[in-house]
Amino acid sequence: MNTAEWRAKAKYFDFQGHQIAYWTGENTNARPLLLVHGFPTCAWDWMPVWETLGATHWLIACDMLGFGLSDKPRSGYSIHRQTDLQEALLAHLGVGEFDALVHDYGVSVGQELLARNLEGSGATGLGEVVFLNGGIFPDQHRPRPIQKLGVSPLGFLVGLLMSRKSFGKSFSEVFGPDTQPSETELDEFWTFISHNSGNRITHKLLHYIADRVEHKERWEAALVGAQDRIGLINGAQDPVSGKHAYDKWREVVPNARHHLLPNVGHYPQVEAPGEVAAKALEWFG
Repeated sequence: MNTAEWRAKAKYFDFQGHQIAYWTGENTNARPLLLVHGFPTCAWDWMPVWETLGATHWLIACDMLGFGLSDKPRSGYSIHRQTDLQEALLAHLGVGEFDALVHDYGVSVGQELLARNLEGSGATGLGEVVFLNGGIFPDQHRPRPIQKLGVSPLGFLVGLLMSRKSFGKSFSEVFGPDTQPSETELDEFWTFISHNSGNRITHKLLHYIADRVEHKERWEAALVGAQDRIGLINGAQDPVSGKHAYDKWREVVPNARHHLLPNVGHYPQVEAPGEVAAKALEWFG
């Protein structure tokens, strides 16, 4: 499926006055699987594994607020609000029980869903959660230079200076040396990032870095309390949350599942879609 076909398949629902783009798979009688994307991309990230995962699950994915084809307000971003959005989407679709596959920015949404599930305040139907590379443990997160600039008082410069060329260079740096994105793939990612001038609010979306520090204890406690139903698939070559984050996972949640991809970077579902889909499906059962 190309980006034009993907756009054509988008559906929309209202969330707090904003239009949110979402997609669902065709296997409507199967167990729902919520896919939560990362920063700075969107649900398009799941395209390489969409067909394989969709053979056994009913897939549900949206572009979160500020991302992809969804509305991009100038303010009002938080992981808690994005989690509210995911719960609203599930309610909109009438979903009860579901599993989740989460990546990057989405790992924090996954942790908040788990926390709500464990305390009984929300996400009541959540079953298993599989995490991909992301800042699960804030003390292991190694931000890129563009992220450091983005959270500084000069953060607005990130959006003003970001172009297709600069994006392609910095984005490629988080991929594995042998799994670099092609120019075509970079064009596709950029199409969604720059939609409706989304690249201009990049610094606004970096709120998640502070959110992770603020809610560290809550989100790590959620992992510890759900070790029997979580797993991590980690690309070791990721400079942001690679093997060092994988090692921390094994230390903090020793009874949780784990799988290391030695030659893969920050986007395992794009760099090694076959292996990621196979392992995730094995764990989801």
